[in-house]
Amino acid sequence: MTAYHDLRSFIEALEERGQLRRIRAELSPVLEIPEVLRRVMQRRGPALLFENVKGYPGWRVAGNLFGSIERIKLALGVDRLEDIGERMVSLTARAPPLTLGEKLRSLRDVLDVGRYTPRRVRRAAFEDTVLEGEKASLEKLPVFKTWPKDGGRYITFGQVYTVDPEKGVTNIGVYRVMIRGPREAVVHWQLHKRGRHAYLAAAERGKEKLPVAIVIGADPASMLTGVMPVPYPMDKLLFAGFMAGRGLEVYRLPSGIHVPASAEIVIEGYVEPGREAEEGPFGDHWGYYDKPLHRFPVLTVERIWMRRDPIYVGTVVGKPPMEDAAIGKAVERVFLPVLRMLLPEIVDLNMPEYGVFQGMAIVSIRKRYPGHAKKVMMALWGLGQMALTKIIIVVDHDIDVHDMNQVIWAVSANVDPQRDVLVVPNTHTDHLDPATPVPSYGSKLGIDATRKLPEENQGRPWPEEVEPDPEVARRIDALWSSLGID
Repeated sequence: MTAYHDLRSFIEALEERGQLRRIRAELSPVLEIPEVLRRVMQRRGPALLFENVKGYPGWRVAGNLFGSIERIKLALGVDRLEDIGERMVSLTARAPPLTLGEKLRSLRDVLDVGRYTPRRVRRAAFEDTVLEGEKASLEKLPVFKTWPKDGGRYITFGQVYTVDPEKGVTNIGVYRVMIRGPREAVVHWQLHKRGRHAYLAAAERGKEKLPVAIVIGADPASMLTGVMPVPYPMDKLLFAGFMAGRGLEVYRLPSGIHVPASAEIVIEGYVEPGREAEEGPFGDHWGYYDKPLHRFPVLTVERIWMRRDPIYVGTVVGKPPMEDAAIGKAVERVFLPVLRMLLPEIVDLNMPEYGVFQGMAIVSIRKRYPGHAKKVMMALWGLGQMALTKIIIVVDHDIDVHDMNQVIWAVSANVDPQRDVLVVPNTHTDHLDPATPVPSYGSKLGIDATRKLPEENQGRPWPEEVEPDPEVARRIDALWSSLGID
């Protein structure tokens, strides 16, 4: 299998496999299409292609494209999502070359990295239509209004491209974008996101304009790269190559930003540091409207590029399960090899879909010394996007982190609340967390549900667990099928 080169070939593949439904009823992008998507997502249903968009003749709208792990694997051409993280780790976690043969092999490794670097092309699929100046109106796009009390229409699955003014690396992030007028939008760049860092870097350089491009619909690898917590300063176009298993074909916009040549729609513009506006309310993935309102950068639109018969891609967020639950699980699997490289004691990780990304993480470890579980908690809280995780539960290596009953047993049997529960007050949090007393600032909870070593248990030995007699167990294993017990 290979990753798909553009959105349309992926949609065709989904339809061939019975994983896409065409919707021919006339429906509006204001509340109606989002409501259909919400119901289908909650039923873990197929991808949808809306072919009769009210008020937008000639447009089609796609949604729930990545609503299952199976569809994400298909999109990226892999049987295991961990393979993607392992591609990257294999090129970095190697001993330095010492002999001539090792040095020649290291040269091959450099060439391997070259397979994943982007390739610039002269033509792009989205050059069919170019709207500039006053004609470049966001009102021509079938942008969603998802919930009745949302502050306006929102681009919900646009990949926002920026280039770091200091290091020159490209960032791709999925940030919600509120339409403010025909040629203005507000980009929800939270404090801890890479897009916000580029914005602040531009401000520090003398309030220079920061070019921005929003890509809607492209090859699946670049679309999913936008949600991946790639550590800074790694270039996300390079990471998209790791995702796709090959270098992406990119096109250079007049602003200098490189975007996927296969894109359906590209909105090109800029933000000016200091020029901000109120954004929201918006019904986010916690299932609440986020209030109070906050100010975020204003995007000024210069051009809109579109393919012929363009396909708009949108998603819907709210209480789980939604499409972002499957995407979040994909993030977990892709980055597990990276976490294991940084923290070799980690066996497995589960960020439950009802934990809403940053709410909870369950991690199993091979425990080797007193306090090991708390060391892992603190290490994870210091790593990129994991730093926003509110609750971390650490269990032993023989606990299946994806079986919540096993996790509940470990917490119930192995935790003394006074000894094993760690509360970290007055620290950074997810900006969207509705429970914090102040946005982006609250507390964290760590639970050490591992078996305790004597040093952790005031010298008292941990009790011996009950286990079957091994000889009896082997004998029953041999007889089991003849016993006729289901």
